[in-house]
Amino acid sequence: MPEDDDGVVVSRVRQGDLEAYGELVRRYQGSVFGVCYRLLGERQEAEDLAQDAFLRGYQRLDTFDLAYPFGPWIRRVAANLCLNRLQRNRPVTLDLDDEHGWRGAPPGPTPEGATERRQEAEAVRQAVLSLPPKYRAAIELRHYQEASYDEIASTLGLPLSDVKSHLYRARRMLARRLKGHA
Repeated sequence: MPEDDDGVVVSRVRQGDLEAYGELVRRYQGSVFGVCYRLLGERQEAEDLAQDAFLRGYQRLDTFDLAYPFGPWIRRVAANLCLNRLQRNRPVTLDLDDEHGWRGAPPGPTPEGATERRQEAEAVRQAVLSLPPKYRAAIELRHYQEASYDEIASTLGLPLSDVKSHLYRARRMLARRLKGHA
């Protein structure tokens, strides 16, 4: 039996089937955590905000448009929660012992190659985390969530021209910061 599409599952939740929301959480918990982790850079805080995103999503499920997929919507909820947290000027800390985070490609044929790829991935991660929150959010939505420019504008509440400007500036900042790692 094929899985129900998101709209069918959301309709079941709206009719009182709480287990159906658990299905949505199972489908999207990895990508929601990924958004939070890449924006915040700290595992525990990302886990907490991912849970908050699902709670907020459940509370606001009546605003979800069934014509669209649930994944991008719940990831936008998560991104907005993270941006709100970042705007409170909390310092970003990194969990460098993270075994399951995003560290780049799997190891190659040599230990030296694997070490080099991990170092490059860590440099990219550090560079993204060092961006101002508005630029970090634009990079996250565009390059990790593959959102369109219009979706980014809607998520961040910005005009399309500002989204393009944020992405351009963020990419330039990343290029300058990563210049020595190429």
